[in-house]
Amino acid sequence: MELQVGVKVALKNKDGKILLARRSPEKYPEVVGGWDIIGGRINPGTPLLDNLKREVFEETSLELQGEPRLVAAQDILRVPGRHVVRLTYTADTSGEPKPEPISKPLPRPRSCEFCRSGKTRRRDSGNCHGSEEQRRRAAKHAEPEGIRLLA
Repeated sequence: MELQVGVKVALKNKDGKILLARRSPEKYPEVVGGWDIIGGRINPGTPLLDNLKREVFEETSLELQGEPRLVAAQDILRVPGRHVVRLTYTADTSGEPKPEPISKPLPRPRSCEFCRSGKTRRRDSGNCHGSEEQRRRAAKHAEPEGIRLLA
């Protein structure tokens, strides 16, 4: 059985807003809705808090202020043959996040807000948006990968 250990953090700014990251649906299909708090896997042999600081800096270019507080430890056994242990913290930060540039746009979802309006769904083809004009208009409604503050 494969063991994975991960660290995550709910980063709060001075206004008490929580930072969320938009995750790639291909790489992180388990992240419902695509938005998640900052984090990732640890490097074995490196202290947990050093791993947490590294993940925060890699994903946002921010640094933690003060000591993070452990709020949850989870056993995740969703995938056969894989045991994930996730440690979740809260921490304060300051400054503006600077996510790494997105190398390619996210693919269009099969069902986006624009489709749910019922105006452009083409059930026979499985394509979310039929014409080029419909795809262009729908692109305005797609949320890109990135980061945002949650009030």
